[in-house]
Amino acid sequence: MHDRLPTETATARGGNGAAPTAGPVPPPALNQRCPFGPSPGLTALRDEQPLRPMRYPDGHVGWLATGHPAVRKILADPRFSSRLELMHLPFELDFDGIPSAPAGDLTAMDAPEHTRYRRRLAGAFTVRRMRLLTERVEEITAEHLDAMERQGTSADLVTAFAQPVPTLVICELLGVPYTDRSRFQGYTAALSGVDVTLEEQIAAMADLSSYIQELITAKRTAPTDDLLSDLVTDGGFTDAELAGIGSFLLAAGLDTTANMIAYGTFALLSHPEQLARLRAEPELAAPAVEELLRYLSIAHTGIRTALEDVEIDGHTIRAGDTVTLSIEAANRDAERFPDPDTLDLGRRTTGHLAFGHGIHQCLGQQLARVELTVALPALLARFPGLRLAVPADEVPLREGVNVLGGVHGLPVAW
Repeated sequence: MHDRLPTETATARGGNGAAPTAGPVPPPALNQRCPFGPSPGLTALRDEQPLRPMRYPDGHVGWLATGHPAVRKILADPRFSSRLELMHLPFELDFDGIPSAPAGDLTAMDAPEHTRYRRRLAGAFTVRRMRLLTERVEEITAEHLDAMERQGTSADLVTAFAQPVPTLVICELLGVPYTDRSRFQGYTAALSGVDVTLEEQIAAMADLSSYIQELITAKRTAPTDDLLSDLVTDGGFTDAELAGIGSFLLAAGLDTTANMIAYGTFALLSHPEQLARLRAEPELAAPAVEELLRYLSIAHTGIRTALEDVEIDGHTIRAGDTVTLSIEAANRDAERFPDPDTLDLGRRTTGHLAFGHGIHQCLGQQLARVELTVALPALLARFPGLRLAVPADEVPLREGVNVLGGVHGLPVAW
């Protein structure tokens, strides 16, 4: 545990010569949406001092990065580790210590181990390969829109559309039977749940890994045309690593895109002028997706630990110091994105951090882009009268520090 104050050699935002760096603050609300952006308390901290000391619940004094330049630099710097066992968390735990990540969890390993995994997997998620999936994503999307239309004039968009489309896509890509979805969706729901203990999350990950291990065993005997079969056939990973990789890819491919489809639809329905703009200018689909990714920042928080002393924007972050990175605050930083709290589907969004940055930038980001660019315009085109079926303030938001942002459900009518 580290309980000393980080070295502070710089000044608050506004340049050298301004007021000295403030003392450590307690962890702010990291995902208290309003309903689409970071909490006012978090943005106030960013505007006052975008990289500042923070006192963690376990007494460790580390850092909170909220400004776009600082968050981007730290994400790109190999002197910061992603290993779980080195971290202090910005929320209370009911146990001591954080266990190491299971094999195959790319988000929680450093180079050179991470490099070995990433090089072997990157070829499966290239822009070209993901674009080749577009036609199949369009078919899956149309099938689910047909089903919504048949069932009546209202639905929960999450269960009727946002969840099943990316679930079916990632299942086909990996070679996971869609008929098993109730089983693995239960595991992934436990992994990202708000009221789930760490013990329950560890158990869910173990169950998901066991399920993938069964598939790997079957694919060794009878490989099929899918990513898991390719990895099994090509060699280079142990069975434990393959089970971990499969679990990681399945969980990541399910929850993130489903959340973006539902949360993005909620944002569009809440901004009718932008919704009308997208309907009138379908060529805006790709930039609209990027703006929704920036504006919503559903993967709202990252954590890194310094492996050695590092200078960032005039501050010395000591070896062992944990830094909490607010992606949502960085993506709303006015120094990078003018008028950042306005949803503007035509804005330039280059450099947004919704998929992270550096070696841990999302492996499946191109797949997510394909799914979102197909699903959102198709939904709006199929139902010109799409609207919320409940007042906006009654839409249940996913809040908490250990989950993705988004909605639990989205009642809509057409």
